[in-house]
Amino acid sequence: MTEGSTRRRSGGRDARRAARTSAAEAALPYLTRSIPPTEILAEEGLATIEENAEAILEEIGIEIVEFPEALSIFEAGGATVDGTRVRFPRGMCRDLIVDSAPERFTQHARNPAKSVEIGDPHVVMAPAYGSPFVRDLFGGRRYANLDDFRNFVKLAYSSPQMHHSGGTLCEPVDLPVNKRHFDMIYTHIRYSDKPFMGSVTAPERAQDTVDMVKILFGEDFIDENTVLLSLCNANSPLSWDRNMLGSAKVYAENNQAVIIAPFILAGAMGPVTAAGTAAQTLAEAMAGMAFTQLVRPGAPVVFGSFASSMSMQSGAPTFGTPEPALVLFTVAALARRLGVPSRLGGNLTASKLPDAQAAYESAATFIPTLMAGANFVLHSAGWLEGGLVMGYEKFVLDADMAGMAGALLGGIDMSPNGQAMDAIRETGPGQHYLGAAHTLANFENAFWRSATADSNSFEQWEAEGAKDAAARAYERWNQMLSDYEMPQLDDDKDQQILSWINQRKESFPDSDV
Repeated sequence: MTEGSTRRRSGGRDARRAARTSAAEAALPYLTRSIPPTEILAEEGLATIEENAEAILEEIGIEIVEFPEALSIFEAGGATVDGTRVRFPRGMCRDLIVDSAPERFTQHARNPAKSVEIGDPHVVMAPAYGSPFVRDLFGGRRYANLDDFRNFVKLAYSSPQMHHSGGTLCEPVDLPVNKRHFDMIYTHIRYSDKPFMGSVTAPERAQDTVDMVKILFGEDFIDENTVLLSLCNANSPLSWDRNMLGSAKVYAENNQAVIIAPFILAGAMGPVTAAGTAAQTLAEAMAGMAFTQLVRPGAPVVFGSFASSMSMQSGAPTFGTPEPALVLFTVAALARRLGVPSRLGGNLTASKLPDAQAAYESAATFIPTLMAGANFVLHSAGWLEGGLVMGYEKFVLDADMAGMAGALLGGIDMSPNGQAMDAIRETGPGQHYLGAAHTLANFENAFWRSATADSNSFEQWEAEGAKDAAARAYERWNQMLSDYEMPQLDDDKDQQILSWINQRKESFPDSDV
């Protein structure tokens, strides 16, 4: 066989494989769960954790740092304020949340076909968030820049497994700290038409985000609809600061959604036990969620949790361990008791590379996230090194894992086709199903297919270059960027946004804070 004929044969095989993969990756704007979430605590246990959270709020309280306005809002709502410490009567926070926070809401994308539903029974996947470094197979680890940020927005846009453009996909450290949010938000607007997240590093930057989407969507639309979902983390333990709570205030008063998410490294920022961490998480989150409802009753809010364990020997964060998974299951159940959506988990790892450690730690977090019933999954793709690094190859491998979620959450098909009795009758004892009419009718979509895994024979794998998962992922993300086509955006709106950004940037000096 000549080299040319080998290429033609391989090309045909690759084309057929690509066509099957493309069909399997048909884009869905979000997932819908058909299987029940896994409950690991009975009603008595959940009630005990709620009672403990109420005790924390009433007896210990929450510290509010450098935000007198929030103290006044809490006090007017019925809390007791002692200096910067706020204590809450039992049931106050819970009642505010249950009475007015929506169980489900739509986050509108500029392309209506890509709007997402956040809340049961739906699941939305978003990329990783907040890394100052990036890594790729041949470029290694380095500080992120605006080009990297654009690349990851393009990859998220091009990945059908990502329903959301995300937020701070990586920190473009080549830009001034106090102005980089303009370029990040504009990149989400210009290079993707999926929903995205706003800036939360200061209330003023949150307001800038709101002002930009008002140009994009129109002020009337913004007042009645949610187009932003932004992440506000508590300063665990038991503290909220002006930047995060102030940003939550800006978004809530503009009817935009916030994820209220304690960030707890168990053993350092919270207790070492799952029940203790869950109680502290609930207390911190209820204070933040109640605040949004005091600002604007009915403002959409998501109960978020980021709980990780730590090495008690070194103090380093650890991921993929059983204890944080137990917290995932518990927080998801607590969110359902409050009647609000939950944000949990992701493909988390402490590994420095997209290696075996990254794979098993990520899977040990991601699968519990799905089974717990999370509605919004941040850090679905790209997370490395405990969140310090956004990995190009890791993004591709994680997105592949996220693509599996739809098949798993879809549950068992109990239609006549799913029961397959015709196939069983046709085939009979001792025969194979390969030629059965049912198999031929279903083979294209019978099983979920990985876009990156290699399941070929050893000989075929070796003939095609003996590439490992990272090498295949490297080729894939480069091809995705090469194939990327920018979505259309109204020219007038584009120019209005750019002009507004330039005026804002010129109105104050650059700063590193």
